[in-house]
Amino acid sequence: MPTSVAIHPTNINGLLVIDLPLFADDRGWFKENWQREKMLTLGLPDFGPVVQNNMSFNTARGATRGIHAEPWDKYIGLGTGRIFGAWVDLREGSITYGQTYTHELGPESAVFVPRGVGNSYQALEDGTLYSYLVNEHWSAELKSQYTFVNLGDPALAIPWPIPLAQAEVSDADKAHPLLADVTPMAPRKTIIIGAGGQLGLALQAVLPSAVALTQEQLDLRYPDQIAAIDWASVGTVINAAAYTAVDAAETPEGRRDCWDVNVTALGHLVEVCRTHRITLVHISSDYVFDGTIPEHDEDESFSPLGVYGQTKASGDALVATLPRHYIARTSWVIGQGNNFVRTMAGLAERGVQPAVVDDQLGRLTFTSDLAAAIVHLLASQAPYGTYNVTNSGPVTSWYELACDVFALTGHDAVAVSPTTTDAYTADKPGTALRPRHSTLSLAKLEATGFHMPDAGLRLREYLAGSAE
Repeated sequence: MPTSVAIHPTNINGLLVIDLPLFADDRGWFKENWQREKMLTLGLPDFGPVVQNNMSFNTARGATRGIHAEPWDKYIGLGTGRIFGAWVDLREGSITYGQTYTHELGPESAVFVPRGVGNSYQALEDGTLYSYLVNEHWSAELKSQYTFVNLGDPALAIPWPIPLAQAEVSDADKAHPLLADVTPMAPRKTIIIGAGGQLGLALQAVLPSAVALTQEQLDLRYPDQIAAIDWASVGTVINAAAYTAVDAAETPEGRRDCWDVNVTALGHLVEVCRTHRITLVHISSDYVFDGTIPEHDEDESFSPLGVYGQTKASGDALVATLPRHYIARTSWVIGQGNNFVRTMAGLAERGVQPAVVDDQLGRLTFTSDLAAAIVHLLASQAPYGTYNVTNSGPVTSWYELACDVFALTGHDAVAVSPTTTDAYTADKPGTALRPRHSTLSLAKLEATGFHMPDAGLRLREYLAGSAE
């Protein structure tokens, strides 16, 4: 009999057996069947069971329940009696697909069954009481997503203690398909919100199976559009939608729009992700800082200078309340569409001699690399939290970058002249304040095993591609 809670992995990825101590005396016993804080510390996923407790009473020894893979996680325990449990991995793409695991359970054990792993049992004693927690309320729509496999499939070779011919098995369970004919349970979907923007387009290139939604298809400001999404089938949301008109945000109308999109609408998404245990990836900005120090790490306190930065900081705080979140903080983003590099290349082509600020410092971020970093964080299951994500290499000013663009496009860099931010904005009332130092430390991202390519190399490749 276990004397303390312990969690053991099995040969099926994510399927866990939990030892539960029973505190007994002459009257009977007591146990903590589910103790979130203690079990999370020992390695049980924070699966977030709904406020519901299901029980299945088995009158006679030999009652056998079919192998059902359900679209939710499940935590199984016994109130009385004993069972022979059998589990089969039926998840599409799983490294342990088709593998089985068996275990005899009494009240001293529990099992955590991840979504898509087929679950079944056979009662070994009369009056067995089987209890379980799940993290999704049952519905007819979700029932249609079940996957089944036959209890007696020779390929599984499950050693049922009571032969199935002598057990009580329903006709429906007897009719389930063999493993060779099973349609595996598909993983929960990834949704890209703001798929029509620079980053959204890059994300589609690296996540071709994701559901890509443009602002026209899903505008988070409108609850009816949010309600139309089947969130129960979604595992990850990457939010690439934002109000980014930094100067316009300083106007009365722009201020309202900026807060509406970057905070209020984002709040709607955060609550959806909280309810459905969805991992949310959100894009942050160097504008959450005032730029008074040369390099910013993820632990620096917010100090935004303008409305846009204030809304991004507020949005980051909202997202950070989710248990499962990644905040990718970036700067100076370059991708498809209008951006600084394309603007400078166009000016060079037209023979314009621009004055460009030389007192704002940072690094470019190319959307293809930002998208790759996001995929890495998700695929590697890096610890949740905030990560700075920009390209690597030397810190430069906008002026130096403009000179590089001119030179790389075959034009004379001396056509670009340096100026200060104060001089550049002197005749532009209403221009938003910008951080002078936008350089973000990449140490935390690199510690996960991902290195961002050099910004200068990517700039050359980007301009070469634009010219083709």
